[in-house]
Amino acid sequence: MKEDYPDFVSAAGALGSITELDIDSLRLLYRLECSGEDFYNLIADRIGSPEAAVLLHKNAREERGHAERVRKVIGLKQGRAYEPSGTDLVRYAIVLPDTIAPELLPMIVQAELDGDRGYQVWADHETDAEVQRLLRQNGREETGHGERVKQVMDILAARPGESA
Repeated sequence: MKEDYPDFVSAAGALGSITELDIDSLRLLYRLECSGEDFYNLIADRIGSPEAAVLLHKNAREERGHAERVRKVIGLKQGRAYEPSGTDLVRYAIVLPDTIAPELLPMIVQAELDGDRGYQVWADHETDAEVQRLLRQNGREETGHGERVKQVMDILAARPGESA
């Protein structure tokens, strides 16, 4: 998977068909998780609710943590520490409207649940216990991100007459 993708959504879509992670797909995953930090920060900045923004910023910080775990997995698989450089440091473009419509949020919840499933499948194909642990931890946290987005939906629903 040496192909590059123009944006966050297309990169995420490419990972959906992968069942086993090689170094190239892990590098893609690293970039995607780094970009996930930007994704959640942008949504938080546009959501129109300080309370909801706190939850989304927490997801952003954890996405960066996911990238760090993926970086460790790459190191374990290649037998030496992995320090990203060049294109691996370039984040994917995030295309979002200026105002976040509430209809976008259930799609994000589903994407996070799908992300957890993906991480579990990837872990199932690994033989190294530490690689499995790191991947499974990322997956569990993806489901947690979805739960936080559901909380954001509840916060916004409690504000009648206002839009996100």
